[in-house]
Amino acid sequence: MPSFLRDLQQPEYVHVLINPLPVYGVALGLIALIVALFLRNRAAHITALVIIFIAAASAWPTAHFGDAAYDRVLSMSDDAGSAWLVSHAHRADVFVWYCYALALVSLLAILLPRKWPRSGLLLTIITLLLSVATLIGGAYVAYAGGKIRHREFRLEPPPPKPPDR
Repeated sequence: MPSFLRDLQQPEYVHVLINPLPVYGVALGLIALIVALFLRNRAAHITALVIIFIAAASAWPTAHFGDAAYDRVLSMSDDAGSAWLVSHAHRADVFVWYCYALALVSLLAILLPRKWPRSGLLLTIITLLLSVATLIGGAYVAYAGGKIRHREFRLEPPPPKPPDR
């Protein structure tokens, strides 16, 4: 079996592979949504909203594979890395709900204006604001995640232990 296919059977590998999707995807969708708002073009709005929806929905497999990889990564980590892993997992447990809310709102912003055209702008603005909040949350999660195995990023002591998972 090729090594790439073998690696895809390891949840920690899949998590590392897909974890940028929610953050980078929301960032790209947010840029597209801002451009679409300036253009006042519904087709551009829908394109941006679809990008945001897909990016936000990708938080589910990212969280799933992260949870599945937790014990194995914990066993490979030093003390500081373990503390960052606990913080990263705790942050992700909160952040994933922002992603789910964003996926729902962006889907509503795509679908509801077909029936109620006046709802489009309001839902698009709500999506934009929630995208900003989600992007900030994603950066907060990624900040801790990058320090788990990368000692060169640890320029501060690990965070205190958050509540148990």
